[in-house]
Amino acid sequence: MDTGNWSQVTEFIILGFPHLQGVQTYLFILLLLIYLTTILGNLLIFLVVHLDSELHTPRYHFVRTLSFLEVGYTAATIPKILANLLSEKKAISFSGCLLQIYFFHSLGATECYLLTVMAYDRYLAICWPLHYPTLMTPELCTKIAVGCWLGGLAGPVAEISLVSHLPFCRPNHIQHIFCDFLPVLSLAYTDTSINVLVDFIINSCKILATFLLILTSYVQIILTVLRIPSTAGKQKAFSTCASHLTVVLIFCRSIFFIYVRLKKSYSLDYDWALAVVYSVLTPFLNPFIYNLRNKEIKEAVRRQLKRARILG
Repeated sequence: MDTGNWSQVTEFIILGFPHLQGVQTYLFILLLLIYLTTILGNLLIFLVVHLDSELHTPRYHFVRTLSFLEVGYTAATIPKILANLLSEKKAISFSGCLLQIYFFHSLGATECYLLTVMAYDRYLAICWPLHYPTLMTPELCTKIAVGCWLGGLAGPVAEISLVSHLPFCRPNHIQHIFCDFLPVLSLAYTDTSINVLVDFIINSCKILATFLLILTSYVQIILTVLRIPSTAGKQKAFSTCASHLTVVLIFCRSIFFIYVRLKKSYSLDYDWALAVVYSVLTPFLNPFIYNLRNKEIKEAVRRQLKRARILG
């Protein structure tokens, strides 16, 4: 192939949902409603935790951080997906594609680290209740949250750097709903086995390490809870973990199956389904699973609404 074509690829075409051409408008409306609900739900929780002094605890410090993170995580992909559903060309610039990959992966990594920290927080609260207030101080919580952000933002730099130096030629059609490493690598006009290997190693270390730390925390939690004599005590302890564990299983399982692999691609339907789960459905469900069903959050919302009426 003529290498002159490499310089011609200044943009990619994101195919999106080619099998759903007849229902693009309906899909746009559904996704827009999901996106708005996700943004409003997470912003509500962020503001309530920030404003309500009774929720200024280590647990809700991380909940507030997670809610803020979800706003950025969904903003990395969903607005462009929505735009492409109404656009004929569905184009994205080369630099725009790399930026989308960077922010999607960096914020996703930050979420992995944050979910791990939240599991460790529950471990300390349940297994070391007397030492918990002195161990999880506000200063330590802030440092941990900052560490999660810095670790996540630094994570994809090596992969992005490798992809940015690859030669690309036409066709420039990305067979995915947004830009991601493996769909973009499949378009490179060179051997990308090193890129795939680096991607596999980084994702394996990141995802497996966080999952094993979460698993270790929950094993210790379960062993501790089983030693609680009263049934009510066991139920109360488990209730503080159930929502977090649900989010972890949904999020980690989907990203594990799509990123910890040594192949450039699996079936398109498989990739699209998992991409929708971890990029759209998980952030959408998080406010409901983890927060809005929480009694303390509900009471805090009521307090803030009453205070707003009084101030008004």
